[in-house]
Amino acid sequence: MVRRSWAEPFKIKMVEPLRMTSLGEREAAILDAGFNTFLLKSEDVYIDLLTDSGTSAMSDRQWAGLMLGDEAYAGSVNFYHLEEAVHEFYGFKHVIPTHQGRGAEHILSRMCIKPGDVVLGNMYFTTTKAHQELAGARFIDVICDQAHDSADRSPFKGNVDLAKVEAAIEQFGAGRIAYLCLQCNVNMAGGQPVSMENVRKTSLLCRKHGIRLFLDATRAVENAYFIKVREPAYANRSIAQILRELCSYADGCTCSAKKDALVNIGGFLCVNDDDLADEARNMVVLFEGLHTYGGLAGRDMEAMAIGIRESVEFDHIRARIGQVEYLGRMLDSAGVPIIRPVGGHAVFIDAAAFLPHIPRDQFPAQALAAALYVDSGVRAMERGAVSAGRNADTGEHLFPKLELVRLTIPRRVYTQAHMDVTAESVIELHARARDIIGLRFVYEPKFLRFFQAKFQPMVGERVLRLAPGADRTPAHA
Repeated sequence: MVRRSWAEPFKIKMVEPLRMTSLGEREAAILDAGFNTFLLKSEDVYIDLLTDSGTSAMSDRQWAGLMLGDEAYAGSVNFYHLEEAVHEFYGFKHVIPTHQGRGAEHILSRMCIKPGDVVLGNMYFTTTKAHQELAGARFIDVICDQAHDSADRSPFKGNVDLAKVEAAIEQFGAGRIAYLCLQCNVNMAGGQPVSMENVRKTSLLCRKHGIRLFLDATRAVENAYFIKVREPAYANRSIAQILRELCSYADGCTCSAKKDALVNIGGFLCVNDDDLADEARNMVVLFEGLHTYGGLAGRDMEAMAIGIRESVEFDHIRARIGQVEYLGRMLDSAGVPIIRPVGGHAVFIDAAAFLPHIPRDQFPAQALAAALYVDSGVRAMERGAVSAGRNADTGEHLFPKLELVRLTIPRRVYTQAHMDVTAESVIELHARARDIIGLRFVYEPKFLRFFQAKFQPMVGERVLRLAPGADRTPAHA
């Protein structure tokens, strides 16, 4: 039987015009931005694959929900709608809204970490690790070794290595381990999922030693999809059922609702422990807002509650991940080095393999992201040494095993044609890889430097060598 094509499970009701810039305009824009795609103006970007955080398109039901915003300072009805949705689909006892995921990370870190503690995790994420370290903890990576190999095709490369957890317990003692942060669809590993079996075993090990387990549930719905299609025991379970079981093995979670839950702002912290919940509600008043709004408008909480329900619809999540897989297949078939298997929210280019002539201390991923923008107006982001930062003790650059460029797909925003344009630009750059020049810092912030740092090419003022007068703007522009 011939495999039939599928299409997006929605139709387009409203459009937002995009502006295609010329090569000269893009070169001027990237120079002004210090070769940091985070510092580009949105109006100068054609296809924006910087992040899927808060960039998704809301549904007609969500937009209608905005009109039901109860903007009372205390006890907004929208909070109770959100609380009900989180209870139903995530299953945790207490829900504390925050303005976004890092607000939840901040509160959890302040509550649970003492100076000198250790936090275990299946690979770091930038903001999570920053909050943990600011609270006085040392982060220990306990992800499986396969996660650091871009070519390894293991289906669950986000899994925790239980032997590494046991070694950490032996080295530091369970009493010094504040908690284990288990990330769903591990971002820095290429959006790689964890298996239900691994989560269950990790939970049992933590409970045996009295160590709390908190999920980073930001992309738990996407992770639930991979469990359904890759873990045979769950083939006939719904996404909602898998999500609920996934969360049942944890003591709570942090969540940026700007991803799975399809909203432009918002997040939440969940805990099962009553005393911890009281402390979190008290702390959220200090840093976010009253515990029934957490820095959010009522309308935002209503959109989030609706988005949570939409996120677990199978047709939606299949199409969302299907678009990522579509772009990944095009790049993989053209020989572009990417993280395999393709993850849930983005295609990750192995920049070190793409640009072997650029040393790691000249930041090949940062250079490739800048060159991609110059070539086609596609904005991506670096996930390598710039994101990793510096060693707190020595001040030296940290060089993670993976040096990546992330092509992050917003949900329900772009068509397959946009993926075609993106793939064509990446493939063209791969054929001309030696035309891309490494970068050096000219400005480096103290914290989370990848957001605001500025760079300069090692030679001249261009990150991408072009023939005089050449303009590679797509022909349709």
